[in-house]
Amino acid sequence: MRKTGMVTRRGVFQAGALSAAGLLGGVASPAGAAGRPASAAVYERIGVRPFINLTGAFTINGGMLTLPEVKQAMEEASHFSVHMDELMASVGPRLAELLQCEAAIVTSGCSAALTHATSACVAGGDPELIQQLPDLTGLKDEVVMLHRYTYDHAIRTLGVKLTAVTTREEFLNALSHRTAMVALTAHGASGRAFPLEEIVAAAHERGIPVLVDAAASYPRSPDPYLARGADLVTYSGGKLYRGPQCTGFLFGRKDLVDAAWLNSSPHHSFGRAMKVGKEEVMGALAAVEACFARRGLDKEVAMWSDWLGRIARRIEQVPGVSTKLVARPPASDHSYLDVSWDRAKIGYTAGELHDVLFMGEPRLQTMASGEGNRFPLRVTNIEEDQVSIVAERLYEVFRAAPRPKEVRRAAPAADLTGRWDAELTFVRGSSTHQFYFEADGNRLAGTHHGRNAQAGLRGFIDGNRVEFASRIRYQGSNLNYAFQGELRGDTISGEVRLGEYGPATWSARRRKPA
Repeated sequence: MRKTGMVTRRGVFQAGALSAAGLLGGVASPAGAAGRPASAAVYERIGVRPFINLTGAFTINGGMLTLPEVKQAMEEASHFSVHMDELMASVGPRLAELLQCEAAIVTSGCSAALTHATSACVAGGDPELIQQLPDLTGLKDEVVMLHRYTYDHAIRTLGVKLTAVTTREEFLNALSHRTAMVALTAHGASGRAFPLEEIVAAAHERGIPVLVDAAASYPRSPDPYLARGADLVTYSGGKLYRGPQCTGFLFGRKDLVDAAWLNSSPHHSFGRAMKVGKEEVMGALAAVEACFARRGLDKEVAMWSDWLGRIARRIEQVPGVSTKLVARPPASDHSYLDVSWDRAKIGYTAGELHDVLFMGEPRLQTMASGEGNRFPLRVTNIEEDQVSIVAERLYEVFRAAPRPKEVRRAAPAADLTGRWDAELTFVRGSSTHQFYFEADGNRLAGTHHGRNAQAGLRGFIDGNRVEFASRIRYQGSNLNYAFQGELRGDTISGEVRLGEYGPATWSARRRKPA
């Protein structure tokens, strides 16, 4: 059974069972590398192998490497007790000064910033309403969103109704007396057909605040989204700010930011569980101060592009490997390297390449996945001394890659065409699904009906072995299903991998014609 790496935005990856501690290799970083310990024993002693992260800032892969100033601030802060309201009353204005905005708070991740912002727009600072949440009776209980996305879960966790719109007409028609907030991503805010300024004008005409989720965007001062009229903007502290991984920021209009703080921990509110500690608050402040004191977008983009060029020049020495530098793609502030290869010369699929790199030494985590022959490579989360290590490892793996093998499948043991009723059993709970197969020789196509949504499926049958996959769009997320099973009579059973939600078992039985 072949495993493939699966990584989506902010790192949807399932590595499977960890290697035994006795089989672990050494740390990929050389002793004495800048900002890193000479040993990874803190992880290896419990059976975890660190890796060189070529995916960027995804949470599942540990976020960005924190700055030395951040580590120092967190260590110093840990030795004293402070009152959290007093702390934020001082940190907030300092952050606001740096971002040139009205107010700011530190949160427990960007998702918490989204939740607290929603609470502020729904309940404000009224203690009774704060206690009433998530009961929305009598409150504005709708949020208009320009395009749904995975992380809007942090907004709808309050129970608000999300109304997704894509056009100007849909947007204007969706605004009503029940709308508590308008929300969009930084990518949506960069759209030219429906500019942020028009969104803000229409919302403000009706007294509705506008929130921009800029989690992975590069920090700028003044903040570009607030400068264009947005009321609130959220960022991840553990991404390009290189602060504590478990922090986030909410910047913007003072009354809303102040209300968001009251709706968050340490106050007894819906957001009480989303706690940020004094160490993280001071580490986050140190990250922002370092960002504007000695870092700069143009400087870092040039540095990352140089590193990508060095990697590209080395791996392109392998016949069949090609690269392309993609400079500052839409809604992003940093370049990446598009790595591709000729499958007639290099026999790896992207998923197979991922596994070779991830299980090898030095261990590399990449965004390579699936049956294709390309992946994006990012260097925002590595140090300069690791560039040559990455280049050499990729060069070696591509050079030693096997030649493509001709795929020969056995004749299908049966024609699977028709409806199959399936039961999926999860780590806890189960669900009934249906498959409608259309078989053409070894090829399978059709439709996968889940509990609440459906999508197309594609795969194959090889003798008694059945494999197919689907991607169901539900709420703001893409839910990935990769089925593998064995056909026995009118029953197929086996394992299904659910991306970030791990493995499950499944069994399907052919539905007899009525």
